[in-house]
Amino acid sequence: MQNQQLFTSLSNGAQMPLLGLGVYDMYKKEAEQAVLWALETGYRLIDTASMYRNETEIGNAVKQSDIARKDLFITTKVNNDDQGYDKALKAFDVSLQKLNLDYVDLYMVHWPIKFTRKFTWKALERLFHEGRVKAIGVANYLIPFLEELSKEATEVPMVNQVEFSPYLYQEDLLKYCQEHKIQLQAYSPLVRGQRMADPKLLNIAEKYQKTPAQIILRWAIQLGVSTIPKSSNLERIKENFDVFDFEISEQDIAYINGFNENLRIVDDPMELL
Repeated sequence: MQNQQLFTSLSNGAQMPLLGLGVYDMYKKEAEQAVLWALETGYRLIDTASMYRNETEIGNAVKQSDIARKDLFITTKVNNDDQGYDKALKAFDVSLQKLNLDYVDLYMVHWPIKFTRKFTWKALERLFHEGRVKAIGVANYLIPFLEELSKEATEVPMVNQVEFSPYLYQEDLLKYCQEHKIQLQAYSPLVRGQRMADPKLLNIAEKYQKTPAQIILRWAIQLGVSTIPKSSNLERIKENFDVFDFEISEQDIAYINGFNENLRIVDDPMELL
């Protein structure tokens, strides 16, 4: 399938695809095969993390592909146990070695851990200034965490990856990120399949002759939100990428916005920390 990707420009000028493959809860050959299939399909953004324990397999797939490194966008994240200035720097070296890469396109603070997050961010700023990462960002940062960071940081996060879907439509966070030139990125955009039978979603899918998953992913892209659906199934990987040949009307985008139930699949960062 031809690469029809849409891209977003991060605040530092880096180009990031709006659609990528998430590889959470994939291990060994499953992860490696999923990335190979995704790259063959046209994906260029692969999102992993130290916590996922599959960086080696992601690196193997990248090496096996015939795609130029400059055309790929590889993300990984600092594990919670590795937060803090010195520990984060060492953790990055380990991740880079496992990925078998010369640099990472995006390195992120995985969770806003209370006593270490500001020191972790300082480490990421150093990696960015040294050119070892092309962009730095945060994950699971709601507005209070972003506001706290703004008082300490010399660099504004280029990306904020959070749980985001029509059923967890965090409009205030989206607006905040847009105002501060932080690219919002959605994980678990498909709610792990829990709302695929929603009659409202099925009606929209029928209208556009697309699957419910394709409607959700296209909705996110049209909001300007990068999205990283996870799948290790070839047909699903292809289905999730087939979202560049149609547009949802503004009226229907607004309708989908109204699906919000504040439904979280993952823990609420505000309640944990």
